[in-house]
Amino acid sequence: MNDNTSSLESKRFTKNDSGFICEACGFEVKPLGYSSRNHCPKCLCSKHVDVMPGDRASDCGGIMRPVRVELSSKKGYMIVHKCEKCGYVSKNRTAHEAEIQPDDMRKIIKLTAGEL
Repeated sequence: MNDNTSSLESKRFTKNDSGFICEACGFEVKPLGYSSRNHCPKCLCSKHVDVMPGDRASDCGGIMRPVRVELSSKKGYMIVHKCEKCGYVSKNRTAHEAEIQPDDMRKIIKLTAGEL
């Protein structure tokens, strides 16, 4: 493994647990307290700000709309987001069991069933 590969692997996830105002619905989103909050618990939208999770290195800034939910055997329920601006697709772990502002489980179920 060369220095570039080891550097890239160590940068796969950067914890960035700050609150924000959702640009899709205006909801005030509070930090999770244990991991990076990267989508709105009310509308489940995100913003295309990362290249690698938590790094805030993308200059796109488009709204990432939830398109479906998938079940991962290792990570649980994952929201699949697609950027309205550039088409980038990413997966984000749900926070439906969070103590602070849990994700809207009704919307997660609808996404799982393909109803949103």
